[in-house]
Amino acid sequence: MTSQRRVISVTVRDEPGVLVRIAGLFARRGFNIASLSVAESEVPGLSRTTFVVDGDPRTIEQVQKQLQKLIDVLKVVDHTETSFVDRELMLIKVAVRGPDERVELRQIAQDFRARIVDVGRHALVFEVTGDEGKMNAFIDQMQAFGIVELIRTGRVALPRSGQSHTALDAAPAA
Repeated sequence: MTSQRRVISVTVRDEPGVLVRIAGLFARRGFNIASLSVAESEVPGLSRTTFVVDGDPRTIEQVQKQLQKLIDVLKVVDHTETSFVDRELMLIKVAVRGPDERVELRQIAQDFRARIVDVGRHALVFEVTGDEGKMNAFIDQMQAFGIVELIRTGRVALPRSGQSHTALDAAPAA
C-alpha cells in the first residue's frame, strides 16, 4: 500500500501522560510524527492534538481504532478524508547584508503577508502563518538571503464550516 500524509486531530481530557500514550501508539506502529500541535480546546478540561503522519491507510485506520480505545481520548478525526482548514506558524530569521536586501526582504514579506517581528542590524525575524505550501514557498524565497534560524509550530486543523467536529460532541455528559 502507498504511504500518504494524514492530518489527525484527537480530543483528549487534560490529564498527565495522555500525550505520551498517544505518541507511543504512533511510535509502536513505526510512524514518524511529522508535526504535532496540542493546546486547550473550546471546552474547559479538554485539549485538541493535531498530528501529521505518513502511513498507509490501513495502518492509520488501525491506529485510529487503538486511539479511540484509550480512556482519555474522546474523539479522533482524520481530516484527510474531509474538507478542512489548516494553518501553522513559522518564525524565520534571515540575514540582511545591506539596505537593498532589506528592501527586497520587506517586499517578499509583504507578498506573503508575513510580518516582521524583530529588526536587527544584520537580520530580520519574520512571522509567517499559513498552510504547508506557503511555509515551504517562503523558505524557498529566503534561501538566497541566508536563513539563520527557523522554527515551525506544526499544523493545526479544523473542519470547514458546516462540518461540526467540536470537542463538545465528544464531551461526557455533566
